[in-house]
Amino acid sequence: MGAAVVRAIRNFNLENRAAREISKVKPSPAPRHPSTKSLLREQMSGQADIKGEIGRKDDKLLSLLRDVYVNSRDPVSSAQDKDAGTPQEPKEFRLPKGNHFDINIENIPKGKVSIVEALTLLNNHKLYPDKWTAEKIAKEYHLEQKDVNSVLKYFVTFEVKIFPPEGKKAIQSK
Repeated sequence: MGAAVVRAIRNFNLENRAAREISKVKPSPAPRHPSTKSLLREQMSGQADIKGEIGRKDDKLLSLLRDVYVNSRDPVSSAQDKDAGTPQEPKEFRLPKGNHFDINIENIPKGKVSIVEALTLLNNHKLYPDKWTAEKIAKEYHLEQKDVNSVLKYFVTFEVKIFPPEGKKAIQSK
């Protein structure tokens, strides 16, 4: 019921509204500068044959255009070219450190660590910085020294601190 009312209102006087829109004056191009009007008239009147040339179809050019067939392919980059020519070097792997073996991780590429190992080495360095230096970590996990220094500088493990409410006293641990 409601749709019929809406449709009736939407279509009310539709033909008259459409005719009114169609009969409106179309926008005209922007006016040209007065100094160029005379130059344009002079050029158009002096070269009337150019106006005809612009509108005329050239059968010879159209036939040549029909004969053109373009087949394009993406160019092969030089990096892909090098990869195809030389076989990849075999990667060196190492076994995971610690007693927290994950069944999904069988071996780890040298120069990389698992998440568990990263957390372990960060925690070890935090607890025992004299024993677990950046040099020892780099040697132990087969990492580069600069990477280990960056990791130790910019990453820290989470530390949970529980503060007692202000109104209550904390229970002392024994």
